[in-house]
Amino acid sequence: MLWSPTKDNGDKERVRDASDIVRIVGESVALRPKGREYSGLCPFHDDHRPSMNVIPSKQIFHCFVCGASGDVFTFVQKFHKMDFREALEYLAERAGIALTPFRAAEGGSATPVGPNRRSLLEVNSEACRFFRGMLAHAEHGKPGREVMERRRISPEMVETFQIGLAPDRWDGLLLWARQRKLDEASLLAAGLAKRRESGDGAYDALRHRLIFPIHNKAGQVIAFGGRKIRDEDEPKYLNSPETPLFNKSATLYALHLATSKIQAERTAIICEGYTDVIACHQAGFTNAVATLGTALTREHARELRLRCDKVVLLFDGDDAGQRAADRAVPIFFAEQIDVAIATLAAHTDAKDPDELLKREGGPDVFRNALASAQDLIEYRLARVRARLAGAGLSALEKGIVQEISDFAAMGLATAAPQRRELIERRLAEISGLRESTIRAITPVGRSAPARIEPALPNSDDAPDHSAELARLNTGMLTASEHLLGCILCDGALWGTLPEHDRDLVAPEAYSSPLVARVATLVKSLGTDEQSPALSTLLQATEDSFIQSAAVCLMSRIAAETDRDDARLAQHWQACLGRARNDRAHIKLASSTDDASDPAAKLAQLREIKLNSGADRRVMPRPRG
Repeated sequence: MLWSPTKDNGDKERVRDASDIVRIVGESVALRPKGREYSGLCPFHDDHRPSMNVIPSKQIFHCFVCGASGDVFTFVQKFHKMDFREALEYLAERAGIALTPFRAAEGGSATPVGPNRRSLLEVNSEACRFFRGMLAHAEHGKPGREVMERRRISPEMVETFQIGLAPDRWDGLLLWARQRKLDEASLLAAGLAKRRESGDGAYDALRHRLIFPIHNKAGQVIAFGGRKIRDEDEPKYLNSPETPLFNKSATLYALHLATSKIQAERTAIICEGYTDVIACHQAGFTNAVATLGTALTREHARELRLRCDKVVLLFDGDDAGQRAADRAVPIFFAEQIDVAIATLAAHTDAKDPDELLKREGGPDVFRNALASAQDLIEYRLARVRARLAGAGLSALEKGIVQEISDFAAMGLATAAPQRRELIERRLAEISGLRESTIRAITPVGRSAPARIEPALPNSDDAPDHSAELARLNTGMLTASEHLLGCILCDGALWGTLPEHDRDLVAPEAYSSPLVARVATLVKSLGTDEQSPALSTLLQATEDSFIQSAAVCLMSRIAAETDRDDARLAQHWQACLGRARNDRAHIKLASSTDDASDPAAKLAQLREIKLNSGADRRVMPRPRG
């Protein structure tokens, strides 16, 4: 199925209408009402302030820090790392809309060569169907069903998590894929098949294992985890390799299922494995997720920070679990999210949530363990006291001082003043030291490692417009830029602009190449008798920089005029007078006639003022 942006725009419009941006963004980023808009943390940069606004009336989002902006398609593309076609199909599927197929011109080909994201998603989806079918198979699925029964995993959880089984043979998936004419190169690229080391051909990568599909934030299957069925098989767990779809360090198991509960409770539970997460969901704790055989990373913490205020790290009570908790503390400490550590050993002899939650009364014990989870600072200092129990006062003092110094290295030394003060006060309460002592141990800027910002795609073909977008967000705008923003707010204003004044919003009127590109598109739409309002412009281009610049301009003018039509009309007239004035002054300054006659120059200036009105400066309102 194909779609052409130059033909058949109807499907795109129906998808847009059915995909309310508040709902789409709110499923990924926690939003809170802000008058007629919504605000939340922006997922596209590391600033911890709620800088992203979602405007339902315009069906757009806009971040006032990084300039990220656009419509529902732009958000889905950026957040889920999809290309436009994937975003369109994803939203269409959610909205229950069948896209109209588009056939390429005769002699042309619209089928990409070699595995790409779309083909990888297709083979993963089909492989998931195969594995699920194998689990239900009377003969091949029996060993897997026996494990399900033994682990007391309910049929509802098998369905929810799409659990399957890889048969005990070397070519089960490959034969099935060939029957359905699936691309074998895509199977290899997805890690579902491997090339034979000797001779031609390939073989299944996952054999005789329970299969746990791994989904991305959008609920698409991007990888698989396989758990051994026979005791003698090794390793116990086998995950798909990393692919263009799958990054282990940035993926959380079951996040697509847990997001709504995480947002509702403002809390996420992090477990250590597939079966622990499934047991939690089966017992009603549906805000549980897990890492995928890797340590917790900053990417994991960032994903959760966008959705909640608190994370409970649930680790086994053994030494390995405690070491995992210790490694997780600096990751979450740097992300400015409340973190608590829950260890089951203090409440039960069960070794993990899966075992505990299957016991009589287990959910109540589990709930108590979560409720009594220790704040990460308390947890760390309690570990110091336990480690130094029986030691002298000097050793205890040295241990606590070292621990506080470690917090400085984690980010306390460079934290925002209010957060730093709260943490120092908390450290003083727990450690028994004075706040002044804590401050002496963690002076501002001491030993704090520099934060590594994620690299943004950039090349000679994709220039960096971040500085220009920042100016459009918060800097000074010219009168012509104000006019362009007014038109983006209300496309009908284009029709009220006299022909002799069209040069005021022509591309040549702007020194910024990015704004000039917006003006070019506005002019093209207006000339074609289409309303050059923002909604139309966003449909007319897939260039994210043009979209972001247009949203910046529209948002600035909308804020300046309080989204009031009467104030917008007044602002338009004031900016129009100022732009005419500027044009006349530039023309006068470049004129050589009467250059030696001051009286003639003064007369011309008086005429400009009479024709254009007072020289009223139009400035953006300062942001508080």
